[in-house]
Amino acid sequence: MLKGKTAVVTGASRGIGREIALSMARAGANIAVVCAKSLDAADSVCQAARALGVKAEPYLCDVASFEDTAALTKRILDDFGSVDILVNNAGITKDGLILRMTDEDFDRVVDVNLKGAFNMTRHLCAHFVRRRFGRIINITSVSGLCGNAGQANYSAAKAGLIGLTKATARELSGRGVTCNAIAPGFIDTDMTAALPDDVRREAEKAIPMKRMGTAAEVAPLAVFLAGDGASYITGEVIRVDGGMCM
Repeated sequence: MLKGKTAVVTGASRGIGREIALSMARAGANIAVVCAKSLDAADSVCQAARALGVKAEPYLCDVASFEDTAALTKRILDDFGSVDILVNNAGITKDGLILRMTDEDFDRVVDVNLKGAFNMTRHLCAHFVRRRFGRIINITSVSGLCGNAGQANYSAAKAGLIGLTKATARELSGRGVTCNAIAPGFIDTDMTAALPDDVRREAEKAIPMKRMGTAAEVAPLAVFLAGDGASYITGEVIRVDGGMCM
């Protein structure tokens, strides 16, 4: 389905990003695995991808940095020759009530989750436009649609990512580039595993399907949006949330 294509996936060392990277590898795509902290973790994903018969390379980068992402995208283009798919998945949380949230915690979450997606898109969009082909997939959240108490920074960043998705789609769709967003709900990852048991139970009660989702239930949508079957879909925000925000 994606044979011969190259995908860049940020935040790909674990959770949803890892599953998206490996699902795209299973579909035949070469993978640039980008993470912020551990090259060993990124290389572990690359080894799993290579076992599927595709090229995969690990990269360390703080996507919040405009300069670092410029250097990263140049290096990826040098290594792979071209890029067809960009998955902006990198994200962090620094939760707290507005009353107690520091400006540093607000800024850092917005810088990684929102500005990081802008930085990566900004540095690859000229490449996509020249080739008159590109698939940009932004991983937002139901928190960006519904808000979430204790996550003013995260909810604002993810809501901003929806606006960025729609603006990017309007700017680039006439050049053969689509941009869509996936809004996961409560997904069973390292991030949600750190929640107290009572919080997890209350979250599950609010989900019509009465359970958390899995990364494997999110990744196939990213593969679809990257493929030829989604060539006339752009500017969409698609929830994978068990009905939580319907």
